[in-house]
Amino acid sequence: IKKQQQDVLGFLEANKIEFEEKDIAANEENRKWMRENVPEDSRPASGNPLPPRLFNDSRYLGDYNAFFEARENNAVYAFLGLTAPPGSKVGETL
Repeated sequence: IKKQQQDVLGFLEANKIEFEEKDIAANEENRKWMRENVPEDSRPASGNPLPPRLFNDSRYLGDYNAFFEARENNAVYAFLGLTAPPGSKVGETL
């Protein structure tokens, strides 16, 4: 989990994409918010959804696997619901 979180954070920071990190380990409100906002069809069969989970405001985008697939397909900005910066390689494939 930690490696996946670092991977997402590293990508966002390297591409200067603004984000807010919510710690669900130390904050019960954040944990409750995540559980309530992950759609039923994206939850594990048993237990609670595990991080990292990505949202744009309160709109659920997906888990690490969805992020990784978008990154591999040069579609991260579309996945995040953002407009790619002009001239970015990522923007060319959208």
